[in-house]
Amino acid sequence: MRKAIIGITGGIGSGKSIVSDILRLKGIPVYEADTESKRLISTDSKLKSELCQLLGQEIYMSDGSLNRQLMANKIFNDQQLITKVNQIIHPAVGHDFENWVKQQDSSVVATECALLFESGLDKKIDYSIMVYAPLSIRIQRAMTRDNATQEQIEARIKNQMDDEIKKEKADYLIINDGKSAILPQLNEILSHLE
Repeated sequence: MRKAIIGITGGIGSGKSIVSDILRLKGIPVYEADTESKRLISTDSKLKSELCQLLGQEIYMSDGSLNRQLMANKIFNDQQLITKVNQIIHPAVGHDFENWVKQQDSSVVATECALLFESGLDKKIDYSIMVYAPLSIRIQRAMTRDNATQEQIEARIKNQMDDEIKKEKADYLIINDGKSAILPQLNEILSHLE
C-alpha cells in the first residue's frame, strides 16, 4: 500500500505537537523524531560509540544514559562540533524512520521533526507542513512549557533554521497564532493529499 509521508516542522514553540496530536486523533501514525533520536542516543551501540569518539566516554553515565548537560556544555557555541554531532545522529534517525514507515499499515504517516530540512529527513517525505507562529508567541509558549528564561529560548532559536527559510521550503503552511483555527487548515491540507 502506497503511503503518503508528511513531515511536520516549525520552530520551537510553534505548535508542531498540536498538529501531530490532531493527526493521531485522525488515525495517522506520527513518528516523533526528537523523541526517537533521544532513544537511539541511549540504545544504539554504533551511535554511542561514534559520539564517545567525538566527545569522550564521559558523555555517557555509568547506567548507559547520555549526560545531556555535559554534551550540551561541550557543543554549546561550537558550530563545527554541533555539525559533527548532527552528522552522527541525523542518518541514524533517518534510517530508524524508514524502518518505522515500513512497519505502519496506514496509507498516510507523518513525522514531527523540528530539524526536518536541516537533518535531510525532508528527502524521505512526500509533503512538508510548516507550523508557523510569530516569534514573540513562540518564545512565550516555550518559556512556559520548558520553564526556561527568554535568553535560553532565544539561544535555542538561534540554532534552528530561520522560520522564513522554512516557510519557503515547506509545501504547506499552518498558522498557529492563537487566532487562526488549526483544524480547518489541517483538514484543507489533508484534502489535497487524498
